[in-house]
Amino acid sequence: MSDAGLPLGLSRRTIGTTPFGPVVVLWALREGDPRVVRVLVSRPTSRADARAAELYPAVPESSCAEVETLTGALAALLEGEPVGIPLEVAELDACPAFQRAVLRAEHAIPRGSVSTYRLLAAHLGRPTAARAVGSALAANPFPLIVPCHRAIRSDGRLGGYQGGPEMKRALLAMEGTRVDDRGRAHGAVLHYVASP
Repeated sequence: MSDAGLPLGLSRRTIGTTPFGPVVVLWALREGDPRVVRVLVSRPTSRADARAAELYPAVPESSCAEVETLTGALAALLEGEPVGIPLEVAELDACPAFQRAVLRAEHAIPRGSVSTYRLLAAHLGRPTAARAVGSALAANPFPLIVPCHRAIRSDGRLGGYQGGPEMKRALLAMEGTRVDDRGRAHGAVLHYVASP
């Protein structure tokens, strides 16, 4: 992806020091308010700041009071603090309708809870769309704001995560979800379980 087609006035704000490596927030003003366009987390194979410089070389490092508040909250979240970030900071309109619905449902899963891709699909009225839910979360442009680490497989295994399996495991552990030696989650409340 290049800078062509990106919103005018796009800026980036790098959180340089987290337990998981740098995090980059790409943001732009929308009707006078800053909105997050994308969040890049570091991966086991690449740092977020290096990827941002490669993908968006012409985007300047910049901030404002609202972005500083957001990046402070993200840094605190990555240290294990119980921080909630409102979904309104994210530019959801850039996502397709189904992905927006998935991201809203995922954002509603509280800290200390998880859900499965299948339960999320059923909650959205699409009980056979578990794979599509997984794909929508894999392409989540707002990791951490939309806590997609809280979605797991129906068999309890963690599934994928943009920041890699160790980051997903660590984020879940910070929220009280144990992951056993076989990579299965335990100890979390299951969200979106149908009532009997």
